[in-house]
Amino acid sequence: MKKLGRIQKLGLAGLSALALAAPVALAQTAGGEQSGQTARAERGEHRGGKRGGGEFGGERGGHFGAFRGIELTDAQKASMKQLRESFGERTKSLREQLRAKRQELRQAESGTTFNEALATQKLTEAAGLQAKLMAEEFKLRQDSLALLTPEQKTQLEQRKQQFEQRREQWKAQRSTAPQQ
Repeated sequence: MKKLGRIQKLGLAGLSALALAAPVALAQTAGGEQSGQTARAERGEHRGGKRGGGEFGGERGGHFGAFRGIELTDAQKASMKQLRESFGERTKSLREQLRAKRQELRQAESGTTFNEALATQKLTEAAGLQAKLMAEEFKLRQDSLALLTPEQKTQLEQRKQQFEQRREQWKAQRSTAPQQ
């Protein structure tokens, strides 16, 4: 019975690592701006349009979608672009290391026997890299917010509150809807 508990814990740790790694995978696809645009064009997607919003509305996985509807000056747009590019350069090695750890973890599970110690080690290493990446994302968000005027920050806060209200309405509707 004790063995089953350890396996469950390891499974939970694996799922947690996967949940933490999902934003990184999305960020990796958004990191290559040029290739991402080509891939979106091939799928028939585009930035702008009804859902895309403004200059940063179509960013996948990033926080720039949060600035949708906020009128940014050309200088602010240029500064945000520079911040994104700098972030991409700073985090490129972290993303590559994280990808390598995930690959090592997949290789560790490909055998017929499960090596719990190796899996735990790889998950621990990946968690440290993920934490560093999250810290860089936090810095990017803070630097981006610092570029906004007080009026833009007020607009952003209002949009955030509107989103939360819509989300609560959606959750309420979903909880009262009959289950199929």
